[in-house]
Amino acid sequence: MAVQSKTNRKAVDHEGRQARILDAADAVFGEQGFDGASARDVAERAGVNKALIFYYFRSKDGLFEKVLERYYDAHAIALQHAFSGGGSVAERLHRLIDAYVDYIDANRRWPRLVQGQVCGSGGHLELIARNLAPMYSWVEAALGEVAPASGPLAARQFFLTFSGAVINYFTYAPVLAELWPEDPVSAEAVQERRAHLHWLIDVILAELGRTGD
Repeated sequence: MAVQSKTNRKAVDHEGRQARILDAADAVFGEQGFDGASARDVAERAGVNKALIFYYFRSKDGLFEKVLERYYDAHAIALQHAFSGGGSVAERLHRLIDAYVDYIDANRRWPRLVQGQVCGSGGHLELIARNLAPMYSWVEAALGEVAPASGPLAARQFFLTFSGAVINYFTYAPVLAELWPEDPVSAEAVQERRAHLHWLIDVILAELGRTGD
């Protein structure tokens, strides 16, 4: 029993150190970008020996991938929960957009990390595309009931519309703060943005309904 307890403690210690390293890497990559950050920076932020970075994650690339995967896994769970439970296309999309806004609002570094890869060195585009696929599938499946398979009103276009409408709001927030009379990421401003997105969903579904008549 004592041996088992010691083994369990070691496992918990390993998990705790890995989580601490991932939290530190998240912050460092968010501040400095992937290219500007180093394993030493992450180790210092986490309060661990740099060798542990390579022991657990093999390389800076491996560490960055785990940071992104942790975001994508939690994101997928949030969206799956929102999209499940049945209901009309409108109900499912409204739940989905709420979950999307909530997640990005709570994890504002994540879109910056992704867009840094898309617009920069792009060394992790395959990982990003692989993890983006589930959300694309959910939106396509939902709108597939009312949207055409191709053309300007196809589901794939609305996937870009919805994702861009949420992500760009938060990534442009530092610029908007210089232009708007209020803080764009305040609770009131985010709620206003959420209401706009719900309106947008209703407008799009109404147009699709007319198109299908």
